[in-house]
Amino acid sequence: MNKETVEQLTATADRLAVATEALNRVLDRLDAQQEALNAKVDRIVAAVEEQRNDAVRTDDATSVTSLQSRVAELEKANQELKAQSARMARKTLPPLVSAMLGKNSDAADAIDSAALDKTLQALSVEQRIAVKAEMARAGIIK
Repeated sequence: MNKETVEQLTATADRLAVATEALNRVLDRLDAQQEALNAKVDRIVAAVEEQRNDAVRTDDATSVTSLQSRVAELEKANQELKAQSARMARKTLPPLVSAMLGKNSDAADAIDSAALDKTLQALSVEQRIAVKAEMARAGIIK
């Protein structure tokens, strides 16, 4: 090998070493950029999952709230039906009232208020009020 070839090989080797160093620096920068992008992607994924979880929690809360309101509506309707059933349940007079009316009244169909008052004199005021209320509910008196 002559001197000129050796010099060319040395120059070429030097250029290759410089190029290799440049490539290493570029690769290091690319690795750093990749790590930064991965970190950003991880933050984005975490934010999306958090929003999804919040939306699921909100949907759950909304469905729970709607179910609770539906339960309240049904309970109210149930109470109204029970009250209506209680009002409609009894259309006849209790046996005690019927017996009292039968003993002291001549016409069971047409009840005169004076005769009713005379019949119920033996009862206390509260009992008379209760009997008259029952009779009104049964449609016997107005």
